[in-house]
Amino acid sequence: MCVFLETRQLTLRPFTHADADDLFALDNDPDVMRFINGGRPTSHEAIRTRVLPRLLHDYPCFGTRGYWAAEEKATGTFLGWFEFRPLEDHSPAVAELGYRLNKAAWGRGLATEGSRALISKGFTDLGVERVTANTMAVNTRSRRVMEKAGLAFLRDFAGDWPEPIAGSEHGEVEYGLLRADWEQRR
Repeated sequence: MCVFLETRQLTLRPFTHADADDLFALDNDPDVMRFINGGRPTSHEAIRTRVLPRLLHDYPCFGTRGYWAAEEKATGTFLGWFEFRPLEDHSPAVAELGYRLNKAAWGRGLATEGSRALISKGFTDLGVERVTANTMAVNTRSRRVMEKAGLAFLRDFAGDWPEPIAGSEHGEVEYGLLRADWEQRR
């Protein structure tokens, strides 16, 4: 297995087509998907044709992928994924941070641990100048992870929700972190 990054508790590795069943289970937990699509199920077809191609995409400016399967380091158990991808395929300047973990991983500090490690790798190895992250304003758990990972609240904004879900009426929030600010805190 090719490992992209390891932390104390996590192994982040590239996705493969063999991850389809784990992704299906993750995306079919209504609690996991509550702030993504209102908890609606995702079909096997959608995993194969929409989800996996996005997760398998290589970004030329990074020379690698932008989505990483997260496994518990001690057991190899699939926990979910982390996103750390450039907003533009050919420029590493701005990277978007994201995460989707199964309920077994919640409340253990894993989202923060993985996010901090990716931010560090982005600023030290990948040429990133700014990290950004978004979530629904009402998603307090995700907002707390962003804050604990070192990102600062930047703004509220109205998201484009073709099918509004509970809480979307409160809008979305953007958080960010500049490399210079990160370096000062180290």
